[in-house]
Amino acid sequence: MIELEQVLPEEIERRSLEIITKELGDRTFPAGQEQVVKRVIHTTADFDYADSLIFSDGAVEKALEALREGCTIVTDTNMGKAGVNKKSLHKMGGEVLCFMADEDVAGKAKSDGTTRAAASMEKAAGLGRDCIFAVGNAPTALVRLYELIQEGRLRPKLIIGVPVGFVNVVQSKELILSLKDTPYIVARGRKGGSNVAAAVCNALIYQINREQ
Repeated sequence: MIELEQVLPEEIERRSLEIITKELGDRTFPAGQEQVVKRVIHTTADFDYADSLIFSDGAVEKALEALREGCTIVTDTNMGKAGVNKKSLHKMGGEVLCFMADEDVAGKAKSDGTTRAAASMEKAAGLGRDCIFAVGNAPTALVRLYELIQEGRLRPKLIIGVPVGFVNVVQSKELILSLKDTPYIVARGRKGGSNVAAAVCNALIYQINREQ
């Protein structure tokens, strides 16, 4: 006999977070990071993120400040864009953008012999806005972000580096981890995904919601 819990829809998230907290046991995280770690575990059911999520010093605090000031979030997939809570983001004056389907990005990628993800990061660099970059799919996006920072053309408020896969995924994340003056949240190793990128964004947004 399979026994199912009787849980109302609005209680599912609360119960899930209770289970996550219980299974983490005595694990503790610095202020602000706990909500990010738990939100990612909630999204993936993967407790490895408790160890693999790497935060630069003050990354959460700097990201929250940027979001309060209406920072733009740029994603490398429309799936990631779809997963971000836009209603809550808009209340802070922010928006989420993805350029992957733009014709000019496709043309730029073709002429430069690169990927749309890399070209979309270059387009974002030309916005002249404060941006948080949420990369959940394309390591080439992280590589181009690294290059743009080294060239002095971009100063991200935060890089969420969580692409998933096998080819250049680990290496691209290590490039971001080597940055000294750029805030980042990186899922070290092969794991990640657009859902993880959106989960990190939402964890940050929800922290501000609780303040209001």
